[in-house]
Amino acid sequence: MTLTSHLQALRKKFSGELFYDDLIKSIYATDASVYRMLPLAVAYPKNEEDIKELIRFAKTHKTSLIPRTAGTSLAGQCVGEGIVVDVSKYFTKIIEVDEKAQTVTVQPGVVRDALNNHLRPYGLFFAPNTSTSNRCMIGGMVGNNSSGTTSIQYGVTRDKVQEIHAILSDGSEVVFNETTVEEFQAKTKQTDLEGHVYRTVFEELNSRVVRNQIFENFPKPEIHRRNTGYAIDELIKTDVFSKSDDKFNMCKLLSGSEGTLAFTTQITLKLDKLPPLEAIVVAVHFESIQSCMNAVALTMKHNLYACEMMDKTILDCTKHNKTQLENRQFIVKDPKAILMCEVRANTSSEVMVLADKLIEDIKASNLSYANPKLVGEDVNKANNLRSAGLGLLGNIIGDKKSAACIEDTAVALPDLANYIKEFSALMKGYNQDAIYYAHAGAGELHLRPILNLKKAEDVVLFRKITTDVARLVKKYKGSMSGEHGDGIVRAEFIPMMIGDKNYAILKEIKTAFDADNIFNPGKIVDAFKMDQSLRYKADRLEPEIETLLDFSKSQGILREAEKCNGSGDCRKLPEFGGTMCPSYRATRNEKDTTRARANALREFLTNSSKSNRFNHKELKEVFDLCLSCKACASECPSSVDVASLKAEFQFQYQKANGISLRTKAFAYNNSLNRYGSLFPNISNFVFSNGFTSSILKKSLNVAKERSLPLISNKSLYKYYSSFKTTWNRGNYIKKVYFFNDEFTNYLDASIGIDVLELLKSLNYFVEIIDNAESGRSFLSKGLLEQAKDMANKNVSIFRNLVSAETPLIGIEPSAILTFRDEYLKLTDDKTSAEALSKNTFLIEEFIQQEIELGNIKPEQFTLETRTIKFHGHCHQKSLGNQLSSFAVLNLPKNYKVTIIPSGCCGMAGSFGYEKEHYEVSMNIGEQTLFPTVRKASKDTIIAANGTSCRHQIKDGTQRLAKHPITILREALLN
Repeated sequence: MTLTSHLQALRKKFSGELFYDDLIKSIYATDASVYRMLPLAVAYPKNEEDIKELIRFAKTHKTSLIPRTAGTSLAGQCVGEGIVVDVSKYFTKIIEVDEKAQTVTVQPGVVRDALNNHLRPYGLFFAPNTSTSNRCMIGGMVGNNSSGTTSIQYGVTRDKVQEIHAILSDGSEVVFNETTVEEFQAKTKQTDLEGHVYRTVFEELNSRVVRNQIFENFPKPEIHRRNTGYAIDELIKTDVFSKSDDKFNMCKLLSGSEGTLAFTTQITLKLDKLPPLEAIVVAVHFESIQSCMNAVALTMKHNLYACEMMDKTILDCTKHNKTQLENRQFIVKDPKAILMCEVRANTSSEVMVLADKLIEDIKASNLSYANPKLVGEDVNKANNLRSAGLGLLGNIIGDKKSAACIEDTAVALPDLANYIKEFSALMKGYNQDAIYYAHAGAGELHLRPILNLKKAEDVVLFRKITTDVARLVKKYKGSMSGEHGDGIVRAEFIPMMIGDKNYAILKEIKTAFDADNIFNPGKIVDAFKMDQSLRYKADRLEPEIETLLDFSKSQGILREAEKCNGSGDCRKLPEFGGTMCPSYRATRNEKDTTRARANALREFLTNSSKSNRFNHKELKEVFDLCLSCKACASECPSSVDVASLKAEFQFQYQKANGISLRTKAFAYNNSLNRYGSLFPNISNFVFSNGFTSSILKKSLNVAKERSLPLISNKSLYKYYSSFKTTWNRGNYIKKVYFFNDEFTNYLDASIGIDVLELLKSLNYFVEIIDNAESGRSFLSKGLLEQAKDMANKNVSIFRNLVSAETPLIGIEPSAILTFRDEYLKLTDDKTSAEALSKNTFLIEEFIQQEIELGNIKPEQFTLETRTIKFHGHCHQKSLGNQLSSFAVLNLPKNYKVTIIPSGCCGMAGSFGYEKEHYEVSMNIGEQTLFPTVRKASKDTIIAANGTSCRHQIKDGTQRLAKHPITILREALLN
């Protein structure tokens, strides 16, 4: 039998899912590191028996198992040539909370922030807090011994792990927890694998000479963030090996072991009481890195809850990301570094005193030049800015990137300033402007060189810099890995860091646990080479890929895809807000993440031997559930624009494979609606009658559950031709051009009429001219030549008409916002398109501006009381701001408006109509939007400014949603 045949046999025994196709393997070939290793297969086990089957298979066929949760590891822990075992889909239960003991028992796929949301009613939380906390999982945190911002106050993951249920390499189940000396000795007498492990640990560590050797060579014990190798330095502190009150717990060893010793299935964690409620962050601004370093020890005297650093490189990256641009308002001038120091107390007056004392000390030191205090929501914004830091480094355009190799060094706090001074000198010798970032208060900065690992000379530097920094860290008796783990990038240096004799002990322990080396080989011991198996082949000939869309800002479509660094922000769940990534939220499959789409496109564009590199069914599959919501363009720290990648892919793929009838029908729906509008009553009968509509749906493979949109009785163009004759062309406030998009003209003409009536009543002159359709339908189906034609026509029509004094406005976000997005990548006249984009507005944005100018006043609207819940369109969230709609709806004095914290509605143009996508579409709606609408009282007005959104709300909840402009027109005083 071939190996594939054996995998097929394994799949039949498997309760979960097992994949070995090229697409899934390519997606799992990378994590958030610089490495790429194509796995044999990818498994989603459902239960412990599945894991045992995998262990048996690995032993029989001499392969390996690579455990994975969110896959955000920076050191290459999650890649390998064996079977990647992803527990993030099914091992997600919170099993038990013991409020009295302050513990929780979970499976390894539980998301850290989701766990803390569950624990909040108990007044408890799991303290280690990584920047990836809204998608990282407990299993990964234990594997890496994660720390995060809170370690200076609460310690690291290893300090919290009390019990681990695991499956050993022989398939036996074992429970590791605290043991007395007597229990330990009893275990050493067992004849099974568990007994062998305990005996080996005892034999290797029992010698006083060995224990002294460990103490002398391991990182300083006061460095609480240390992951170098296995934590045998923790084991020798226990009563089994010394006169100590600390009980032996093998969990100390498994924490930070990166899945190389056993396969964890259940974890019990010690919890802490929630921190004091009131918080202030003092954002200390510095003119140099060294001034910042010199201030750390001073600030740490103030019992900080966080002490985090960001340097100028990170801060500059935030300027190019829409989401983070809004979070950087506290920044004063152009600092070389900012130290974010958090103080907490139980009352606002107490915390203010703490913050003022901190600022007083900082000012006395003369090290900083600004010390703004952040309170309330500003604290959250600043923390979000900091959390996005590593991901934001993907915003660096071109092939030079920040390389994760020395980013995890930790030294004792008194050594930090001197260490950084020597580090900076070392980097200067390499002509490097390194990046300085993160946990200054813990003695750990995420330091990164900027390298082009596509070039052999920089791969050489990659090793040289890492080696020199390892020697420097050793000089200060620090840890080469503070919290990100050893993985591939640092495991090679463990013998240097802890000494050959201690390293030999690690190898003995690994062999005792895993004699056949099936658990995550190449990590920690017998390491893979740190400068091999890289994501890019050095000095390769870069593919020249022609595209219709203009990707020049990213230096081409391949580099646009390469911007994804694997940070996994696209895996955050609905409860953590935002929109990205709707399909992943519905399926929980890695295949349906922004990351997977970017990685798959990179893989196939780089390695394809076809003349049309896009012509791969695997790419069709990975883009299939992308809703083109555009959330990735703003929420992804690297701003990977997958909606544009998908449009280009569809265009290129259809060149080779043709265009289906359904695709043509949706793409050319404006033309069809034009014909339908000639006889709207007949058209609407066909669309709404059960018999005729079912025939139509079946012929186009549209979901039978869907209602079809109805044609307006009169197009907006026809209405306007008569309406404009009634307009007073006298002393109006402002003239605007109204973009009569294809959806408004034939389907939502009544909303267009509301716009005309509203703006006329408010003394604005509206002109509608014979513009082309927006091209949105063509874009969504990859008919880019047709979309380009529309874009060129509209730019030509409006370029000499639209200005700051006479702006262009529209009501359908997906249509009007093409002027600010796709037209810049489509049109031939880029200069005019750019100018137009600056004076094109969603109508809510325009009205908000007029409110701020005092041209529109609350007194012009009713005093009646209304409650409104608003759902914003995805493109508005990505390219604009929901607050404009919020401001418009709040204009009447007694209107109470809340924004529904929903992501994508799930309809996304034609996506939700398509039979094969219907279930996913409704699942997305059910996450937040539908339940919120259903809970709203009948007299609550539901508002939504997207035509697809309103349709989805109707189909999903049987509630009619109104456009904000309709609501505002109805509120006008006569």
